Amino acid sequence: MGGLWVISFLGRDRPGLIRDLLDLPARTGVNIVDLDQRVLQGLFVMSVVADFSKASLGPQDLIGQLQELAPALGVQVNSIPLEQYQGRRRSSKSLHVVTILARDRVGIIRDVAALAARLDINIERAVVTARGELISIEFIMDFADCDFRLCRELLRQGCDLLGLDVVIQDLDRYRKQKRLIIFDMDMTIVDFEIINRLASVAGVHDEVQSITEKAMNGEMDFEESLRRRVRLLKGMPLRDLEAIASDLQLTPGSEELIHHLKQVGYKIALISGGFTYFTDVLKDRLGFDYTFANQLEIRDGVLTGEIMGEVIDARAKGAIVNRLAQLEGLSPDNVVAVGDGANDCLMIQNAGLGVAFNAKEILKKVSDGSISRENLLGLLNVLGLAEGGDELL
Repeated sequence: MGGLWVISFLGRDRPGLIRDLLDLPARTGVNIVDLDQRVLQGLFVMSVVADFSKASLGPQDLIGQLQELAPALGVQVNSIPLEQYQGRRRSSKSLHVVTILARDRVGIIRDVAALAARLDINIERAVVTARGELISIEFIMDFADCDFRLCRELLRQGCDLLGLDVVIQDLDRYRKQKRLIIFDMDMTIVDFEIINRLASVAGVHDEVQSITEKAMNGEMDFEESLRRRVRLLKGMPLRDLEAIASDLQLTPGSEELIHHLKQVGYKIALISGGFTYFTDVLKDRLGFDYTFANQLEIRDGVLTGEIMGEVIDARAKGAIVNRLAQLEGLSPDNVVAVGDGANDCLMIQNAGLGVAFNAKEILKKVSDGSISRENLLGLLNVLGLAEGGDELL
């Protein structure tokens, strides 16, 4: 009788408004085949696609009656025929959730939209969530018109140049509920490299830091680098470890993040190339469900300069991710991993969502995205756990 029409409503939000707006279409046989509704800053916004093929009223008659009712309902009503304005319809899409995190400023959405346009990436939806000074924009983007791997990398690089954190997730994988999250320790949960702090106390800081940097950048095998650094600590008394453990400075936001994740039911693990002496302290302090790290050999109250048992290196970290998923009865798609260095690559790759935190380029390239130090709490937005949100498109 009239095909498909888009009808939009804009007004003051109140309980029962959707019922009141859709009552007349329902009574006249108009079928609502699509609907999108949000509340923006207390403003009610809703658009529907209405099918008039079996309706007792034509589009103009129904819309005319809705516009007569509009003042009493406190809304404005507009309409257009869908066929006249309809954009492209694709049978095949490559949909991804692209989450942008940044300190709020003018022009962020425009800048990201410009990047996407240059790469032939179509934006299908965008939602903004604010958390203090942190702004999160969750886009649904269609990469079907470009080479996904290339465009993903160019989008990441473009966001880096703009000072924006970005995480890109396949839409289907994003929808799979995450239940287990795994963190690295040093420079992720703890706001410094513990072995460097140990080295400073032992008077070998420069030698140890040089080796640490090479390992973090992937220039040296992690196990070799760790054993070399630990040998430089030979003779350190246990009281020095106790002093550092009593003053573990956490990365800003990490304690609040872990508290929130536990509240919503996540299991939380700490897998570190550091040492059990410190992961044990964090397990008690923050309530980690699992912790894995290297065990320093201590005899007569001093470090021997050796490590007991197998070293927790990149390969071990990756294997532990799989082991924990099996132990919890989860698919890898239900697992999140967060780390900062080259030895976190396999851990990141084996998880359903791998996030590089304040990371080196080598880790950013294999992760689903990166978060900078000041935006750690933005991980809640990436996981869909932040409250609120204003839809833009």
